[in-house]
Formats: sequence, structure tokens, C-alpha cells
Amino acid sequence: MNMNLYGHAGQWLMVDCGLSFDEPLTPGVEGAVNHEVVAPDPKFITDNLDLLAGLIITHAHEDHIGAVEDLWPRLKCPIYTTPYTAAVLRRKLGYTHFADKVRIIEARDGEQLTIGEFAVTWIRLTHSLPDPYGLLIETPAARVVHTGDWKIDRDPVIGAPIDARALQRLAEQPIDALVGDSTNALKPGWSVSEAECFDGLLAATQKAAGRVVVGCFSSNIARLVTLARVAQRTRRRLAVFGRSLERHVATARAFGLWPEELELITHRDVGYLPPEEVMVVATGCQGEPRAALSRLANDSHPQLALDKGDTVILSAMVIPGNEAYVQALVQKFHGRGIAVIQKDDTELPIHASGHPNQEELKQMYSWLQPAMVIPTHGEAAHLQKHAEIAREVGVRRTLTGRNGDLFRIAPIPSIRRAAVYTGRIPIAR
Repeated sequence: MNMNLYGHAGQWLMVDCGLSFDEPLTPGVEGAVNHEVVAPDPKFITDNLDLLAGLIITHAHEDHIGAVEDLWPRLKCPIYTTPYTAAVLRRKLGYTHFADKVRIIEARDGEQLTIGEFAVTWIRLTHSLPDPYGLLIETPAARVVHTGDWKIDRDPVIGAPIDARALQRLAEQPIDALVGDSTNALKPGWSVSEAECFDGLLAATQKAAGRVVVGCFSSNIARLVTLARVAQRTRRRLAVFGRSLERHVATARAFGLWPEELELITHRDVGYLPPEEVMVVATGCQGEPRAALSRLANDSHPQLALDKGDTVILSAMVIPGNEAYVQALVQKFHGRGIAVIQKDDTELPIHASGHPNQEELKQMYSWLQPAMVIPTHGEAAHLQKHAEIAREVGVRRTLTGRNGDLFRIAPIPSIRRAAVYTGRIPIAR
């Protein structure tokens, strides 16, 4: 549920506006009721709307973009993002009554735009979807790099790898702070490259005698392209089940990201094929009850019924908090004689994280040489470990805190604890 605010000279710049699923409004409170969709409470900035210069969306994952369609009527500010993410956003806004009122300004790789008191430059990175960007945010007071979600992927399947020289050029002028992703800070070494998933998914598919159903995140176009190549190699026909998958594939086609030689069939045709010729990619890899995978597990999907001997591959990590839902999904498949393969069940990788492990964090700091690191995006243990890694490689100062803390970057770094109210609000859909 990313929502960040940068303040300078009486203005605020919002970075990302995301949501989460099936969570309580008060985490950690026993007996708290879970809500299907939850967003950050934007009360602080909506009480100060005349100070909001704009909203930047770094990439198209739901925890960064998902709340725009619900919260924009409260924000009513221009939105800045890159072309692919803008296309995803326009599709989402197309279901609202105010789509024509939202001003979306597109930025290109390396382009600098002035947004109120802030000069913002877009920094191309790699992540688990197309068009992920970090930001260089400059004011007369400080230069700050906001990474968003990223990893160092030297073979990302879709898009170009990280440009190390471009990052090093950013450091030719001092970077006062890096505000960065801590999701994998507890994991040593380097993350797996997206391209490495091909061999693992191919091996798992070749062992399957019946239908193969794969659960993965619908925004991961690189994984979908890999699965299409696996289907082609194993003489299976590929279909996608779920509206979010259909939307993301359509967007990828529109941007020329889907190889023309990789064919998809419609979900209506799958039921007519012999089981050994079927591969389906389905939504719901986190056990979401209304998604395609759950309907397949419950034998209630209108287009396809699975049989004993079919195989389900979960090509995704289990997001913390979703363990019980995923386990319930797995048990339903097992109860029907359907094999389930998860990422820890194979020697070869069938999933690649989109976030940096410890060696990637160190590499980023060697390129950017920030004077200070502010870890974000993780639980307390992730933030503390991220800060420890930064200090180990020579970063002079780190600041860690909680939602609602105000981090003063310049002129004198400090933290004002619980400076503003933060909370969660339920979203009705």
C-alpha cells in the first residue's frame, strides 16, 4: 500500500498510491476484521490539497497504482508516469465516471519534469513487470533517489537490463539520500534472473502427463512470455484465465512486448483439447477466493474442469499473510488428485523475485554513493537489516522508522516520530 509524500518549500509531491487485499484496518490487533480491499488513509494530504503538486506512479503493480481509481476524486491532482504504466492506469480508470477528468502526463526514460517545487528525473530499472522506474527528486535543499521496486536483472526477458553507467552518472553530483526497497534485505546473495525460470518451468511441464495450470502474477509479462515459450516447446496451447491477465496481455501486445510468434487461444477453446495439449495461466496465485485458480480448485470454473493427474504450478512467492489461503488452495487440489508444484519443490527456479537481495543492495550503493539511506517497503526486521547492509558498505547515515514518521533529509537529517496521522480505509468494489 505504497503512498509516500516528499515535502519542500510548502509543497508536497506524492509518489505511488497503492492498495492491499484481505487485510484489517488495524494490523496486529486481535480479532480485527479483514476487509477485501484496503488503501492508505490520505487524510493528511487531502486536508492540505492546495499544497499537493502532483502524484507520480513508479510502476503498475497494485500496491503502487491500485488505489488511484478510488482515491483520485479526493486528490484531484495531475498524475505523472511512463507510457506503459499510463496505459494500465487508463484501462483501470476506464471503469470510472471521471476518467476524462484525470490529467496523465507521460515521462520517458531519463526525462526531467518540473512538478511544482520539484525537478524529477525518471530512472529506468528492472522489476517483475514492464516499465519500472525509480526517481531522482531534486530541490535546492537536496537530491534524493526514490527507487520504488527494483532488482538487478541482467536478463529480464522483457525490456533492457539496468544501465549501470546511467546510475553512476547520477552520482557525479552528491546524492543526499536514497529511499529504497527492503523487501529482500534478509536474503543473501543475488536474486534469480527472470530468464532463469524457463528451464525450471520447462522441466516441470515436461513431467506433467495431463493439463498444466500455472498461477502467477498477471502483471509479470516476462513470466507469461516464458510460459508461452514453454508451451510452444512442449506442444501445448496456451490460454489465460482471468480478466487481469487478459488486460495485461492486451496492454503488452499494444506496446509490442508480446512476441508475434507466440500464440494464445481463447479460454473457450481449452475444454475441447486433449489434456496433454493444454497449458492455462490463471489468476489467483495467492488463494484469492473469487479468482480463476480457486474456481478451478472448487471445480466451478465455467470453461474448464480439471481431472486427477493434471498439474498445477504456482510460479509465484507467497506474500506474507497469505499462507493460509494458499495452503487451503493446495489442499483442495491435492484432495482431487491434482499435483501442485511450488517454488521450493524444484531444484531449478520456477519463480524469480522482483526485489533486490543483499548483494544487489550493495551494488546499488557502490553505483550511487548516497550519503544517507532510508529503508522502506518491508517489516521492521527488513528495514533494520537494510540499514545494517548500507552501513557495512560505507553509507554514513541511515534512518529507519514507521508509517507517519517525518524524515528530514536536509539541512540536518533527523526523524520526527508520528508527525502525521496515518491509517487504513476500506475500499468498496
